[in-house]
Amino acid sequence: MTSSVLDPAGDPAAADVLAEAEAHRVGLTGYCYRMLGSSFEAEDAVQETMLRAWKAQDSFEGRSSRKSWLYRIATNVCFDMLTARQRRARPMDLGPCSQALDHHAPPTVESMWVEPSVDARTLPGVLDPAEAALAKESVRLAFVAALQKLPPRQRAVLLLREVLRWSAAEVAELLGTSVASVNSALQRARATLDTSPAIEAETYEPTDAAQRELLEKYLDAFTRYDIDGLVKLLHSDATMCMPPYPMWLSGPEQVLAWMTGPGKRCEGSRMVPVSANGMPAFAQWRRTEDGTSYHPWSIHVLEIKDGVIVGLNYFLDVERLFPLYGLPAHPDDLPVPA
Repeated sequence: MTSSVLDPAGDPAAADVLAEAEAHRVGLTGYCYRMLGSSFEAEDAVQETMLRAWKAQDSFEGRSSRKSWLYRIATNVCFDMLTARQRRARPMDLGPCSQALDHHAPPTVESMWVEPSVDARTLPGVLDPAEAALAKESVRLAFVAALQKLPPRQRAVLLLREVLRWSAAEVAELLGTSVASVNSALQRARATLDTSPAIEAETYEPTDAAQRELLEKYLDAFTRYDIDGLVKLLHSDATMCMPPYPMWLSGPEQVLAWMTGPGKRCEGSRMVPVSANGMPAFAQWRRTEDGTSYHPWSIHVLEIKDGVIVGLNYFLDVERLFPLYGLPAHPDDLPVPA
């Protein structure tokens, strides 16, 4: 479904609804992404929100803002989608770490995994630095994965109260419940998150010289396939995962064994920076088997803290992810920087 399917021609009220929904598209997409843990489901949820808003325009009575009305619809869409499937997770949430050279389970369905987001699609442009920092922190992979452990209503309450900064009264009106119920749900949600603390990875700040230096070293080491140099950038407890494979590794020694063993075919890859989950990220094209060309291989999302890398997340669902990021099938087709 695309907004072009919704034809408001000759209906000024419908045109106003769709214009308002478009104005809030990025915010709604970010909200739905945090609720669902999937960039693709979030896009679908926003389109369904627009469709329902268009169909229900006559029911909007103006007692709340149009924005609140849209978020109420989006929340109900997410609730409907969450009823039909299991919660998404990261490989680290589902079992003990693997050994690099062991035989590993085959890839599983993509619907099991928390997916990366595209910052331009999920993070509204805001001028206030504190708001921008909160928005980035709230789409970190570990935080989004932790959210998936909450029941849907608690998830919505936590996001609306602590990320979007709605009042308890506003959330109660959206959910059709009481302020006391909202406050209780928020307390339970906080308690659940406290029992499974997420990695406190730093968000990416382009003006941070230390971050830029670390990322330049990572890009250089991976591109030259200097794996000894790459693992020197890792924390002693750094993890590596590759959804949709359920395996995950812990520690520089295991990462080294993987990169110089099963992962050695990544030697000679091409890389460009992208933005994902408010954190540093790269797109990777790997050499074809005959060495004459390249093909999309992975989106790298790095978790960094205190000058080292604490998490390597390699997302391999490139048939869907590369188009989502606006990336071509071959690196030579990238636009030339201005």
